[in-house]
Amino acid sequence: MATAEEPVQVNAALHGIKTSELGRLERWLGTENYRLLRALVTNPLSVAGLALLALFIFIAVAAPVLAPSGGRDPYRIPRDGYSPDPRPPGSEWKRREPPLPFWWKPVMKSDHWVHLLGTASGQWDIYYGLVWGTRTAFRVGVIITLSVMTIGIIIGSISAYYGGVIDTILMRVTDIFLAFPFLVAALTVSAVLTPIVGKGILPATLALIAFGWMGYARLIRGDILSVKGRDFVMAARVVGVRDYKILLRHILPNAIFPTLVVASMDMGTYVLSFAALSFLGIGAEVGYADWGQLLSFARDWITQLATYWYIVVFPGTMLVLFVLSWNLVGDAVRDIFDPRMRGRGGI
Repeated sequence: MATAEEPVQVNAALHGIKTSELGRLERWLGTENYRLLRALVTNPLSVAGLALLALFIFIAVAAPVLAPSGGRDPYRIPRDGYSPDPRPPGSEWKRREPPLPFWWKPVMKSDHWVHLLGTASGQWDIYYGLVWGTRTAFRVGVIITLSVMTIGIIIGSISAYYGGVIDTILMRVTDIFLAFPFLVAALTVSAVLTPIVGKGILPATLALIAFGWMGYARLIRGDILSVKGRDFVMAARVVGVRDYKILLRHILPNAIFPTLVVASMDMGTYVLSFAALSFLGIGAEVGYADWGQLLSFARDWITQLATYWYIVVFPGTMLVLFVLSWNLVGDAVRDIFDPRMRGRGGI
């Protein structure tokens, strides 16, 4: 007669894992959490996305080692003069050479720092901007995504749970915000906020938050409407559980997963939107370590990219790979949480 351990033993044999170790991990995480974790680390899409994310996290954490700042503001890109003509990768520094990292001499066999990836127009060092721009990307992406998700969850939860007039008012406000083109609205608000709060990443961040929460509000509202009529929610109301406890303990845990999937995919999208604002001159200030800012230096050389290809290729590649990594992870997480995908590809 088959026992309950046979599926675990077969699964362990297929993946070369000891049965005892597999059983302990599954018992510690729980059956469902173990299935989700296993699917995440065995899905080719998620593995590729996680590998790219790990690379970007390493660059962000090791930025002071990869590109020392020399005691000044680390987010200010050093510049080697003021010439408008970009310089190719490998060009030597002519003035104000930054400090050498400890790994430079053993690896490069040289006592002089060079522009590893060349310079942009205005002699801004591309390598330094890419390394420290990784921190900017994570900061902007995390802040915007968490903010819009929180606002959307609060508004959507209140709207769906209480319904009636409250639902009508909140959803009509949401529709009004949705009527504005996202990037155009963010560009306008950022331009208005810049004289008030000062130039930097704050105006663009606030503008993207102001026009980024509506999709989350509508998504969580629909999921809560499908959950709040279930028996366990009705039972909680009958015994007198307060509304906020019902929302936090019973409804949201059963309705939040689609929102988390969308958030994981939107992380790269918001970084791309912020880069677009920087490219248009509304995001980060000139000389700030931001990938969109580096791309903006290439605007005057678009017709000569055959010669100055590096001023677009390097920051553009970083931006594309960062967005791609979050999209791959988001697609994998969506497939894992989608019941229709279970049993396909090992999920």
